[in-house]
Amino acid sequence: MIRTYKLIGINGMRAEVSNFGAKILRLIVPTASGEKRDVVLGFNDLKDWQSKELYFNAVIGRVANRIKDGKFTLDGKTYQLAINNGTNALHGGPTGFNVREWEVVEQTLHSVTMHYRSKDGEENYPGKLDVWVTYALTHDGALSILYRAKTDKPTILGLTQHAYFNLNGEGSPTVRDHTLQVLADYYTPTDDTQCPTGEILPVEGTPMDFRQPTLIGDRIDDPFFALGRGIDNNWVLPQSFNTPFAARLSVPDLTMEVYTSFPGLQVYTGNWVEPNIGKSGKPYNVQNSVCLEAQNLPDAINHENFPSPILRPGDLYEQMTAYKFIV
Repeated sequence: MIRTYKLIGINGMRAEVSNFGAKILRLIVPTASGEKRDVVLGFNDLKDWQSKELYFNAVIGRVANRIKDGKFTLDGKTYQLAINNGTNALHGGPTGFNVREWEVVEQTLHSVTMHYRSKDGEENYPGKLDVWVTYALTHDGALSILYRAKTDKPTILGLTQHAYFNLNGEGSPTVRDHTLQVLADYYTPTDDTQCPTGEILPVEGTPMDFRQPTLIGDRIDDPFFALGRGIDNNWVLPQSFNTPFAARLSVPDLTMEVYTSFPGLQVYTGNWVEPNIGKSGKPYNVQNSVCLEAQNLPDAINHENFPSPILRPGDLYEQMTAYKFIV
């Protein structure tokens, strides 16, 4: 049964999540003016969540982002996945984790833990996979996400949260007025299908250099981003830091910081969002939201120089991401 679960945080911070796709339905945060603002896009009715913008605010799996030609080889066996993004596989396939019903296994005032069992061969991925996702509102004003997983056969796994943010409030007309900072010195260039070439290149001297706070509107129309109709690119996060601070997104009265253990951050400025009416009756359209998707490097299974996405029996997959809000 599809249900909504409410979480209570500090200073009026609240969240609502659904066990349909482990989606974030609402994320209410306080602002400097005292306003309680919903900063994620979404809908009111389950039927709209099931038929419109299926990746909105969902947990993506088994593997987020693109896999080149939908093919990978694991332990000498080649697997062919469904092609659902040009010539590539995207976000776990047509029936990925984002459209599955999850089981809620634990709930407190501040947190909820969901479980999904992915059958061996689901979307043609090998292995029976058990996945747990815990959402929690923390004492320091963050929405934290803990991912854990185990498998009974070697498989590949790369989860993410695909929340569509607008810090001025869902339904605000643009994110061009948001300031973005990504604390990464390198990025993964792509081919003409938006799959990585396998190179890891420095951001210095390129439009990918967001190491200093940069207005999205000053950069989004650069020809460098034309293939994705805006920003839809992956940064390589440093893996030798003590505090996993990855990015900062800001508007004048609210800042969101991203902390993560993942090696990559895909920034996507909602360039392909279909025109819709959102949960507050305001229109949604292209580039009025931005996703900060902490994840594995895209197509990692096909590039030996990328951190491995392989999960084997007996190993525990464990990753975290936190979105911390600062007034």
